[in-house]
Amino acid sequence: MNEAPAPELDRAETRQSALLDAAVGVFARYGFRKTSMDEVARAAGVSRQGLYLQFANKEELFRKAVEHSLSSQLNAAKAALSDRQQGIELRLLAACDAWSGRFVGSLGSDAADLMCASTSLAGATLAHYEERFEAVIARAIADSPLGALYAAAGLSSHELARVLHATARGLKHSSASREEFLSGMKAAARMFCTALNQRG
Repeated sequence: MNEAPAPELDRAETRQSALLDAAVGVFARYGFRKTSMDEVARAAGVSRQGLYLQFANKEELFRKAVEHSLSSQLNAAKAALSDRQQGIELRLLAACDAWSGRFVGSLGSDAADLMCASTSLAGATLAHYEERFEAVIARAIADSPLGALYAAAGLSSHELARVLHATARGLKHSSASREEFLSGMKAAARMFCTALNQRG
């Protein structure tokens, strides 16, 4: 058997995760065009050759970094939604912040090209994770009293999830800081839950 022992696989996954975290940080600071493989290698604490052993070029590294970031954001949103100690309003707010709020106000001045690069190099991956995010939001709404309340008004949990996601996306691009983003999302989550709060 040539299978690597589980601890060795875990270490390899941890190393790759740390490398991709470093890459995400560098891309967020410099944008796609101005980021160099040398800069990512320095940030990750690996050699340039070591980086090229794992990724053929900057485009491949960027695609993997985007997927890694989206996966982390989705997992954080799922964790927020599963926290039954909180009411649905706070869970929706926390999930939208985990998904859309991470980089608000923290991108470097050279990172303006990230959205274009994400769309052109990782558009299918981005669309896939956006659909998954909306699905987990829809499930949380359907499983809460909001689901029945809005169903009576002819609105499905999927429609509500799309609207909430669109709101988060809009605020992500229009807010100058994470605080401003959170303030807008608090208002959106409160509006979603007003009828439920009044009923309670």
